[in-house]
Amino acid sequence: MATPPPHRVVVLALDGLLPFELGIPQRIFGRARSAGEGREALYSVTTCSVRAPGPVQTDADFAVLVENGPEALALADTVVVPASHELGPVYEEGVLTPELEAAFAYVRPGTRMVSICTGSFVLAAAGYLDGRPATTHWWHAEHFQRLFPSVAVDPDVLFVDDGDVLTSAGVAAGIDLCLHLVRRDHGAAVANDVARRTVVPPHREGGQAQYIERPLPAPQLATTTAARAWALGRLDEPIQLRDMAEQEAMSVRTFTRRFREETGLSPGQWLTQQRVERARHLLESSDLSVDRIARDAGFGTATSLRQHLQAALGVPPTVYRRTFRAAGSDSPSG
Repeated sequence: MATPPPHRVVVLALDGLLPFELGIPQRIFGRARSAGEGREALYSVTTCSVRAPGPVQTDADFAVLVENGPEALALADTVVVPASHELGPVYEEGVLTPELEAAFAYVRPGTRMVSICTGSFVLAAAGYLDGRPATTHWWHAEHFQRLFPSVAVDPDVLFVDDGDVLTSAGVAAGIDLCLHLVRRDHGAAVANDVARRTVVPPHREGGQAQYIERPLPAPQLATTTAARAWALGRLDEPIQLRDMAEQEAMSVRTFTRRFREETGLSPGQWLTQQRVERARHLLESSDLSVDRIARDAGFGTATSLRQHLQAALGVPPTVYRRTFRAAGSDSPSG
């Protein structure tokens, strides 16, 4: 069988861009390889600008020389728009500049659109977010909502996946979103491999809420790390809130408050998220029955697993397994 061509990712570099964000798509998508002996590249990544080839100014003390003009967008399967600190009328009035309008005219219908941080303002001004859920950097969320009232803005999450349009929160959340896309396209094994080589977690817990008011737990306060490690080692068992609190010698009330401060989730939400991730891993990497996976992941019954997977991913276990075992059936389980 012929190897399918790599998925074409085109990154739109705008003046005032953040060099860190510009490098995220190349680092994540550019490192994704198929399983097996060939280790074929799964994506090609191209950077373009709104003008003819030439320098693009950054928010640092250097410019970036971009060789491709906006016509590269016509070849994209996925377009990524990183943040810029010089969005001008896009940020101030919610309208595209003539250059941006001409650039987006190259984008083919059905192209997957992705933004990192304030790149969401560009997608919204271009009409891609009308009537859709989205996120952006929490610092800009209120302004974004005023500017684009038809968009359902969630300032607390790391990213929003609305199918063919995806938006991420500030800066490093672009890594989370790109890894999510690799996971969605090719399964957890490929995404985990990219994450390991990039030395980042394959999936971060919680959302932006944990960064808004307290980026890190105060050093004099106990954390809930030990309780989370304890729970991860026994996801297949019944786990009560009081049991987790006891691991930290805290009252249930104090533990719940600290847990939410550190993860952005309640203990129950976090446990469900971890069990879904365990089930996904087993569906992709094993031939265990759905009933057995439900027990091993801590859902107890296949019915419960189906309900939770449907709520989290929009598909039942059998469909998820068929999709991702087909995408990476030779992938190692790690």
